[in-house]
Amino acid sequence: MGVKGFVEGGIASIVAGCSTHPLDLIKVRMQLQGETQVPNAAVQSLRPSLAFHSTDAATSVNMRPPAAARVGPIATGIRIFKTEGVAALFSGVSATMLRQTLYSTTRMGIYDILKQKWSDKETKTMPLASKIGAGLIAGGIGAAIGNPADVAMVRMQADGRLPAAQRRNYTSVIDAVTRMTKQEGITSLWRGSSLTVNRAMLVTASQLASYDQIKEFILANGWMKDGLGTHVAASFSAGFVAAVVSNPVDVIKTRVMNMKVVPGEKPPYAGSLDCAVQTVKGEGPMALYKGFIPTISRQGPFTVVLFVTLEKVRKLLKNF
Repeated sequence: MGVKGFVEGGIASIVAGCSTHPLDLIKVRMQLQGETQVPNAAVQSLRPSLAFHSTDAATSVNMRPPAAARVGPIATGIRIFKTEGVAALFSGVSATMLRQTLYSTTRMGIYDILKQKWSDKETKTMPLASKIGAGLIAGGIGAAIGNPADVAMVRMQADGRLPAAQRRNYTSVIDAVTRMTKQEGITSLWRGSSLTVNRAMLVTASQLASYDQIKEFILANGWMKDGLGTHVAASFSAGFVAAVVSNPVDVIKTRVMNMKVVPGEKPPYAGSLDCAVQTVKGEGPMALYKGFIPTISRQGPFTVVLFVTLEKVRKLLKNF
């Protein structure tokens, strides 16, 4: 039964991850808007820092107007399509597949095992606190295993925003992992791992626990039968909860993973806390919710596809 949970969760996660990849890419690009620690920041379509307004005429000429900060997900997607082509919307999809294989398969399988062990033998349910605990444990372990693929995915998705001469131009997730190991050391594969683990714990706990709890609530009150309608309603609600809880950590994680470290030079961020401080200080507290619209636009469909696929796979494999 334990192996079965990993297989079911892995299949559902890969299908959901690949089908919503363009939305995830748009989210990453929006989370990097306004970042001050980027090459040629002056020519990026970014909002200038709110905390350090410069009176230098040259600086004010090079900066784009503040209105550029309000570029939304649709405009971001159109910009990517026009400047990089339709294939760019699937940049890093190989890393997404590896990430879902490592991270999501692990977290879904472990959560399923804990759910079986901690559920009441008669009612087949467990308290919300136990669901949250199972999600925290499963998410943390899955993230630790899948972090290299996560770093590669973020970098491949963000590459197109850099000037052509400064792009990493990874050809695949294998190329990304190999070059990162050679150029930056093996530890670079776990850059931002504390953030990845924290985010995964929050996402898994809120997403899986919310889905189970809302589904049980709907069925217990007789609002709908155990079918597609219930699965869609419960999964979309779970996606909303997960997006609200995880977005601030996701913004910091994206920036830390994407930073370019040059040997012999000081890194743009000393760590996750420094990144959070610089982000809030330079762009305001709401910068932690940059990319929230594409996050929820992606998290909603992702969670719906994830759980609807999972329920279908469970039915297909119920006799195995």
